[in-house]
Parts: sequence; C-alpha cells; structure tokens
Amino acid sequence: MPLNLACNPAVLCTFLCLTVSILSVVKAEDPYRFFDWNVTYGFIYPLGVRQQGILINGQFPGPDIHSVTNDNLIINVYNSLDEPFLLSWNGIQQRRNSYEDGVFGTTCPIPPGKNFTYILQVKDQIGSFYYFPSLGFHKAAGGFGGIRILSRPRIPVPFDDPAGDYTILIGDWYMSNHTKLKALLDSGRRLPFPSGILINGRGRNGYSLTVEQGKTYRLRISNVGLQNSLNFRIQNHKMKLVEVEGTHTLQTTFSSLDVHVGQSYSVLFTADQPGQDYYIVVTSRFTAPVVLNTTGILHYSNSAGPVSGPFPGGPTTQIDWSLNQARSIRTNLTASGPRPNPQGSYHYGMINTTRTIIVANSAGQVNGKQRYGVNSVSFVAPDTPMKLADYFKIQGVFKENSISDRPYGGGLYLDTSVLTLPYRAFVEIVFQNNENIVQSWHLDGYSFFVVGMDGGQWTTASRNQYNLRDGVSRCTIQVYPKAWTAIYIPLDNVGMWNLRTEFWARQYLGQQFYLRVYTDSTSLRDEYPIPKNALLCGRASGRHTRPL
Repeated sequence: MPLNLACNPAVLCTFLCLTVSILSVVKAEDPYRFFDWNVTYGFIYPLGVRQQGILINGQFPGPDIHSVTNDNLIINVYNSLDEPFLLSWNGIQQRRNSYEDGVFGTTCPIPPGKNFTYILQVKDQIGSFYYFPSLGFHKAAGGFGGIRILSRPRIPVPFDDPAGDYTILIGDWYMSNHTKLKALLDSGRRLPFPSGILINGRGRNGYSLTVEQGKTYRLRISNVGLQNSLNFRIQNHKMKLVEVEGTHTLQTTFSSLDVHVGQSYSVLFTADQPGQDYYIVVTSRFTAPVVLNTTGILHYSNSAGPVSGPFPGGPTTQIDWSLNQARSIRTNLTASGPRPNPQGSYHYGMINTTRTIIVANSAGQVNGKQRYGVNSVSFVAPDTPMKLADYFKIQGVFKENSISDRPYGGGLYLDTSVLTLPYRAFVEIVFQNNENIVQSWHLDGYSFFVVGMDGGQWTTASRNQYNLRDGVSRCTIQVYPKAWTAIYIPLDNVGMWNLRTEFWARQYLGQQFYLRVYTDSTSLRDEYPIPKNALLCGRASGRHTRPL
C-alpha cells in the first residue's frame, strides 16, 4: 500500500523541510516530481509458484519513474522490510552528488521501519534506465522498475512520437527465496542455473501488449536479471534501435536484439502485420545446451486469432553474431541529446588520454570459499560507506589506490578496493576477460564511449581499430569470452563511483571496486555538500552533516 505521510507527523515535517532545503542545491526553475514509496514483502507467483517478493507500493515490478531532462526527483522510500534496504539508480549520473547513488560505498542503508528521501536530479540526461535494490541479494526478489527521461519540449528528437511508449523489464529468475540464494553464496558455493525468464514480472504468456494495426510503438527494454544475456524479438516484426542508455543511435533495424545483463535499449516497431496475435520472445544467450525461454503476447486490437505453433527461434551460442551487432550500435552524430546541440559536437576521439587502466576479472578461492575479483582484489565492504569516510576524514575505512590499475597475475585476496583518479582526467579503460563467460560491466556516475571490442588479448596495437568518431556513449558494456572491450571516459563528475560486474553473484562476492574521482576544490560547481538528511552509519554515526 502507498505510504501515507499524513499519518506520521515526524516524517511529514522532515519531508517538507527537505523540500524547502533542496532549493539551495538545485536550480529552482527545474520542475520537481514527488514519489512516496513503501517497500514491503509480499507473495508473488511469477513462475506459477508462490514465493516471497519485494514490492514497492504493492507492485511487482515497482512503479515506473517518468521524468524530463533536468527534473528533480524527490523519492521518499519507507523500508517496511525486516532488514536494511537501499535503492540504486542504474544510469542516473547523480551529477556532483554521489551521496545519492544508493550503493553501500556511498549511502548508508535505510534501517527497517525507517524512511529516507532521495534527492536526485536527472541533469542533462535523456533515455531509458532502471532502478533496483543494491544490498545483498534483494535484486533476486524484485524491487526494480523502469526509469524514463524524456527530452524537453523544444529539443528535437530524431523520430516521430510513437503511439505508445512501454517499459519492458526482462531478466532471468530464481524460484528460491533471495535469502536462500544469499546463504548459498555466503557458504562459498555457486548458484544453480536460474529457474526461468520473466517479462515485466510474469512468466510464459503472462505479459500481453495490445497494439493497433499500422501504428508505431516504442519499447524501453532493460535486462534487470542476475546473470544471463538475453535475446529479445517479436514474431514477424522488425525493430528499429533508436536509443541506448541515454544516447540516440543510428537507426539500425534488427530482427532480434541481444540485451546483456544491466543494459537498456529503446526500439521502435510498427504493427504492420495481419491482424492476429504474435509472440514476444526472450531467450538466454550463451547457456547451451540448456536455453531458457519465455514468451509474451503482442495482441492486435483487431486480432483474428491467438498465437499458435512454436515461437520463432533466435541466436543461442553465436558470439560473432552478437559481436557484430554490438559493433553496429553507434551514435547518431547529428541528433540532439539532452541539449539542442548535436551529439557529435563532443569529439572524444581528438582528446589525448591521460591514463590507461586495464581491468581483468577472475574467479578463485579465498579461505576455502568461492570469490571473484578485479586485478586480483576481491572487494569487501567496510563498516562505513567510503564516501562518508572520505567526507568526514575517518581513517582506516579504506586506502587510496588499494587496487592496481592493471593485472599483475597474483592470486585473489580480500580488500576494500578504491582507485583514486584526478577530476577532469580523460581515461582509457580496457576490460580484459580471460574467462569463458560473457561479462557485463557497469559504471555509476558516468556514460562512457565504447571505442573497441574484439577477441584475444588487448595490446597497444589494438588501438588501431578503435572507433574514434561515433562510438556509442552508454553506462553498461559487455565483454565477450576470451576477449576485450575498451572505453574512453572524461572524468567530469567528482565522487565515489562503483565499477561493478552486473553478474550479481560475482558482484556480491567481490567483482567490483570504486573509482574515487577527486579534486581539492570545495566549490559547489565541482561537488555538492553532503545532504542534510544523509543517513549516518558505522564510524560516521553521530556526526553532524551540516547545519540545518
């Protein structure tokens, strides 16, 4: 049920005070959108079996967030669970404000029975994203939902307004409770193969989308699952890719689309087939001999009959097919982004990089238990969020540069890994994947330019094949087995930012670290002060944030 602030005077007073106080932090002329969310447990039946899920205002998946570029989002989250809880905002850049990022390295968890109000601004962003619960293994129980950021009315969009605009959340799913999955990982074991795939929280043929013949629709597809790359397709219909995680793309037509875990895409399709029902199909990639699948229904309003027969097949193990599709996804240089100037106005390929970081994932045993790491370091969370320790100058929580900027071949060890980089550096990051599975990496706080990907080991000669003109700018990128992917990042957002695998068991067991983008400046132009309502925990407990 929705949270009723009127029933709690203390919460109402705090909420109103926050509403007034944020005017000193964000521009007063930008609109505000207010959300009250109550996070609860509830029974759900996504695969036909009752299990405990995490609901937001009684919904699974949670409600969509609709916004416009530069909107201020005031999201009051009341935690009605029996354990701490956090939400993070995949792809929202939190400009100058990593305190609101909602991962443990930056934000204290919301205690059971308490609330916290996130104050976000979708500054200079458009596109399709999602939110999710970031602590423990909550993501395996729900608590996720779509985020869309529309362009401002006077900013041109490179396609006509669709007849409908829909969020499509796909992902692999376990029928086991999230606490059991977490216990398996804590015991040093690996998770079993997932139980199935969901489309908007529903199993086979549980999701239906009604369309009118001859009209064009937009689908915002996000893979909110736990580990598997998925292929999305609509029977007898072509899809035109138009946007990837905030970037308008060249409008390439596909019959099916690989969506790796953590990624978001926008496609247009036209209901141009005879009036009947068609399958919406999602299948797992690179999991053969076992291939997970599920279907939804595309229902024409003038349908003459239901779906029948087998659903259309798609790619399963073909890495080259996926690699070629990924390379074809490029920025539309002449289209506007969140601002009226063309996306191609920023010539990233003409800027000299100031540092190269090579990130290599690995798996191994530490103290007899399964762990995963980056450059031999398996991340362990400290007792205090590193961003708060940094702000309050609390010693002993983390050490700067506690992770190397390239692999050195040693065995895995545990540490709170933080790499400090200077504000306004222009960095090249190479993801080297020497394992036999697809990796998917996400960086909070940023979009980066994908400049290259290929098989084998990356070398300096690999730069000769970089795309330095129209590489897509996004925040989550795949790395194929025994392969590499390279990105360029202008470090223009001060803060503590999580760089992690989206393979959630591996993230939980250490395949992540934090980029500390640092400046000596104390100007508000570079970083906002700690929020007045910031929760304080660990060694930061009892410290004042700043005067109310």
